[in-house]
Amino acid sequence: MPVPNLLRICTVALVFATAGRLSAAPQIGFSDADRAGWEEFLRTARIADSVQMKGRESVTSPWKLTLSKGDVTRFGLWKSVDLDLEQGGPDRWRFEIAAYRLDVLLGLDLIPPTVERAFQGNWGSLQLWMDGTESLKKRLEQEAANPASGGTDWANKGYLERAFDSLIANDDRNVNNILVGADERMILIDHSRTFRTEAPFDRTLVFGASGLMRTADGNRPIPFLKLPRVFVTKLRALEAKAIQEAMKKHLTGREVKVLLARRDLVLKEIDSLIREKGEAEVLY
Repeated sequence: MPVPNLLRICTVALVFATAGRLSAAPQIGFSDADRAGWEEFLRTARIADSVQMKGRESVTSPWKLTLSKGDVTRFGLWKSVDLDLEQGGPDRWRFEIAAYRLDVLLGLDLIPPTVERAFQGNWGSLQLWMDGTESLKKRLEQEAANPASGGTDWANKGYLERAFDSLIANDDRNVNNILVGADERMILIDHSRTFRTEAPFDRTLVFGASGLMRTADGNRPIPFLKLPRVFVTKLRALEAKAIQEAMKKHLTGREVKVLLARRDLVLKEIDSLIREKGEAEVLY
């Protein structure tokens, strides 16, 4: 049985439980027109420069591309990994695109625009580099050095991240692949190790009352207690046809089937919370 990345997940859970200084300002993200424009830019912009990223925090050795079109120049992150790992399940670039397309379907606006693009004769995922952001790890280090600064609790953002990661079977979340924008927006990156179909991810969520993850002492679950009403509404309406149309070749039939099975488990968890606490305490 695969062993979930307990250290990374518990660290992130602790952050969201205790990060009272991080702001809970509303998300300020991409409109539909913005996304379409950036997707077109990523597909067609000229690659002016490229640098391969290596080191402990760049496990898949992606490339940072300088993209230029007209008077616009931006960076993009290109990834071509396609491996079956002995531990941790598959690691595939196509999952980066699938995660983004699912984010769009659910109206979350957590993942930067991501498309399929060839580079150096190979296909891979190309994601818009989010300028003006910093990792949650760096933000926490800054807050620890200056505890008088900061805003309010980030808990609700953490609950939404857990629900989404449960949906895509992501047990690889850590404080380096959560970004914080200047507007305090939460941005999620690095989704090549997701959409797991093997046991226990085919029948058990990463988070929740019966989830795989527990607190560091091993006794308590790591829940998603409050969620946006619009997210839950769209989750209930999600159908296989819509996923298949959005994902095209980026998810297999088996991956779509197991994704929908996890969707049902997430909704079951939400409905249980509503029965226990009341809808007003769970949905906002």
